[in-house]
Amino acid sequence: MGSWFNRHAISQCARSLIAVCTGLHFGARSFCNKLNNGIDLKDKRLVRFDRNLIDMFALHVLLQQCAKRRCLLIGKGCHGLAIHLGLATDTITCNILINLYTKCGMNDCARHVFDAMPFRSIVSWNTMIAGYTCNGDDLQALKLFSRMHQEGTQMSEFTLSSTLCACAAKFATTECKQLHAIAIKLALDSNSFVGTAVLDVYAKCNMINDACLVFERIPEKTAVTWSTFFAGLVRNGLHEYALCLFQISQREGVQLTEFTLSAILSTCASLALTIEGIQLHAVIFKYGFHGNFFVASSLVDVYARCGLIEEAYLIFADMKHKNVVMWNAMITSFTRHGNFWEAMILFEKMQQAGISPNEVTYMSMLSVCAHAGLVEEARCYFSLLISDHTVEPNVLHYSCMVDVLGRSGKTDEAWELIQLMPFEPTASMWGSLLGSCRKYRNTGLARLAAEQLFKLEPENGGNHALLSDVYAATGSWENAVLTRKFLNDSCAKKDMGSSWIYAKDNDHIFGCEQKESRLFRLPFHNEDSK
Repeated sequence: MGSWFNRHAISQCARSLIAVCTGLHFGARSFCNKLNNGIDLKDKRLVRFDRNLIDMFALHVLLQQCAKRRCLLIGKGCHGLAIHLGLATDTITCNILINLYTKCGMNDCARHVFDAMPFRSIVSWNTMIAGYTCNGDDLQALKLFSRMHQEGTQMSEFTLSSTLCACAAKFATTECKQLHAIAIKLALDSNSFVGTAVLDVYAKCNMINDACLVFERIPEKTAVTWSTFFAGLVRNGLHEYALCLFQISQREGVQLTEFTLSAILSTCASLALTIEGIQLHAVIFKYGFHGNFFVASSLVDVYARCGLIEEAYLIFADMKHKNVVMWNAMITSFTRHGNFWEAMILFEKMQQAGISPNEVTYMSMLSVCAHAGLVEEARCYFSLLISDHTVEPNVLHYSCMVDVLGRSGKTDEAWELIQLMPFEPTASMWGSLLGSCRKYRNTGLARLAAEQLFKLEPENGGNHALLSDVYAATGSWENAVLTRKFLNDSCAKKDMGSSWIYAKDNDHIFGCEQKESRLFRLPFHNEDSK
């Protein structure tokens, strides 16, 4: 027997669901009530729905609101209702369900819906690939794209851009080149979304010249394209080029964003450019970016690196609402200037303000203790880190704690910590221990640390020189001479020091040895950019 819905009731149901912004639970309950009212009492055990009379629009609106608000419980209820109404094979409904589950971090549920679809549109593939990428499952995103390509499904610019983002996260250079070739074949390489994604991957993989070529070939560069390229230049240490290109972009009237300003401020901080930093500060106020957390944090870093710690603190204090990034920037600034007690007081104020520290905060506090020689305080911060279930200790935290113990002469305790930590020791960790052994003349432990360094960094001659200094400090001149001789006979090299000075609008680098430089051609190179 059939049960037919009243069109007037369905219309009322749709109107109630449009208003779910004021109450998602009310919208869901209203939808279900209208369905129940449309079923005759005598037919409740044998219900058959006419899909032409089912208001799919109302259900889709409800699912989209669940995805927007990350409301998984009601979303699952709607999924069950969609199955009951016979919509489990409807392509549009399945696409919305995939979007819901990926937005809620439920990739397995989204994939189950995806695999059960009898027909998949390009939106289905794009949503699933983007879901994997956004949730950090980059390998699955690449595998799904490969399957899509093998099945001959036509792809769009959104498909390529999402997959390229997965390549960027995995630093997958080979896959990026293959995707770039596909984009050229499909005439999508000039698309701003695809071009920006390719540019981002190349920049993150240190292929900055390729990134530059891609940037030049994008005909319509968006603000995101410029921001991505600025960030790529900064990441590859090409700060002068980033500044020069920023000046060109401003002359061309490119729109400023918080990401662009953060990248250029990072350049000013790295080069300690006080005048340029002050000029950017004025631009930030002019365009109203001074209230942005990331821009303000970068500005604090600029003033701190330029030695203007008071100006940095004024910017920090003027921010009415501070997030953890802002607190970290100020704590790090105090640490860099040797204001250790101020950094520790700020850490306490941060907790009093209800801001939970993250891994960067703990790293800064351990660095404070390392430079100030505060062993007991470092132990307290390290114990707090271990007991904090919201933060996962990483190898940098252990390395910093090893440095604290080594600097205070507790080299044996530092060695024990290295043996007990759940990570493989890094070269910087062994180098820190070796340096401490030189200061406190622990020859046996220095030899063990040096052996590990020789395996990890066979071409770094500085480790041989450091071990030789340990032997010399303990009066073991024969071993010191042998170590120096081995350094001279091997292919290992000790990096020479270098310095730089900023004069007449140019950076002049000089030192004992000229390092090999990377060739790089600035886009839009003309007389004005010199």
